[in-house]
Amino acid sequence: MSKNVVVVGTQWGDEGKGKIVDWLTDHAQGVVRFQGGHNAGHTLVVGKNEYKLNLVPSGIVRDGVICFIGNGVVLDAHHLLEEISRLEKGGIEVRRRLRVSPGCPLILGYHSALDQAREAARSDGSKIGTTGKGIGPAYEDKVARRALRVYDLFDPQRFADKLRANLDYHNFVLARYLNAEPVDFQSAFDQAMKDGEELRPLVSDVSAELYALNKNGGSLLFEGAQGALLDIDHGTYPFATSSNCVAGQAAAGSGLGPGSLHYVLGITKAYCTRVGGGPFPTELDIETEGMPGEQMSHRGREFGTVTGRKRRCGWLDLAALKRSIIINGVTGLCITKLDVLDGLAELKLCTGYVLDGKRIDLLPLGAEEVARCEPIYESLPGWNASTVGAKSWGALPQEARTYLHRVEEICEVPIDVISTGPEREETILRRHPFGA
Repeated sequence: MSKNVVVVGTQWGDEGKGKIVDWLTDHAQGVVRFQGGHNAGHTLVVGKNEYKLNLVPSGIVRDGVICFIGNGVVLDAHHLLEEISRLEKGGIEVRRRLRVSPGCPLILGYHSALDQAREAARSDGSKIGTTGKGIGPAYEDKVARRALRVYDLFDPQRFADKLRANLDYHNFVLARYLNAEPVDFQSAFDQAMKDGEELRPLVSDVSAELYALNKNGGSLLFEGAQGALLDIDHGTYPFATSSNCVAGQAAAGSGLGPGSLHYVLGITKAYCTRVGGGPFPTELDIETEGMPGEQMSHRGREFGTVTGRKRRCGWLDLAALKRSIIINGVTGLCITKLDVLDGLAELKLCTGYVLDGKRIDLLPLGAEEVARCEPIYESLPGWNASTVGAKSWGALPQEARTYLHRVEEICEVPIDVISTGPEREETILRRHPFGA
């Protein structure tokens, strides 16, 4: 009998979802990306090989698994083709196993131009920290019903007409409002037509294929990008991404009904990180040597996969995690990077906040309210032993087990998986998502 699992990040992204998706893929026949764009960065370590993925689902490094890019993804076709080429040069078979929805809105050159020009025009305190890859403007066009979609690539006249109208609008904003260079029509058109021809063999009715695969007993794994606290509706708005990152989007962004989503695995670092702007209640100093935040940054190699920016680090925020559990319907948690905390004498868990003189136990909605939250901490003893590569619950130091038990108690959700390193086998399994 088929079973479908959704993997989502429960923090501000960068939780280590790619490794877990890859690890779970041996139980799935298909892996699906359902939102975001090439602003996502998933790093996989398989033996001596390291793969950095942006658009191609993480299941691609498992032989025989079909990978799907659903209609909820905004697609930079040129970037996708370059990513495919890199993977193929690394010995990974991609084209025979990758399906792209014709409904994906396209990211074109004017989207990234707008993204970068807008960010440059913002004052320092209001900068979003966008990757500048055009994700937000592409989603804006989708909602405004002027997006060019993958299926438009295969009707050159229709594509040209829509592109010309869009450039009339967007170039006015670029040149007159943002003092940036306009985008040339012919260059944009020619590149899109060239990419479209190469993309054409990969385009497929993803919704219908997923339904058929499921009906025939195949199990699916849905791979979220970014994290729930960056969700455009439920995150720290406006310091958010431009898509819905929550588990429910797996249905809308793939074309498979919500009744087909059976288990939601929430990926959570043993501490918190955030890249870019926005409030971060438990943020620590990451520059002073010997301080907990500096250890998290250095030992955790906390640099963005896409941008290379240094990530901000802080204590694990359980009030924020509980909000993620609610909005995603999390069935079980996976804790990653536990080993980064090895050697710290004292650990802190944020169990709630003081806001306007009152205690609250859940992350509030909106950046302004979150910025005014003062964290309430609970202290626990750290551990001196190494947890790197541990493969069983009993192999963890008692203090580490106590730390994890406390997370379970406060969040009222079981920790089903613990990742203790980047390799597939460096994983502690307490309850399998596909068998739960």
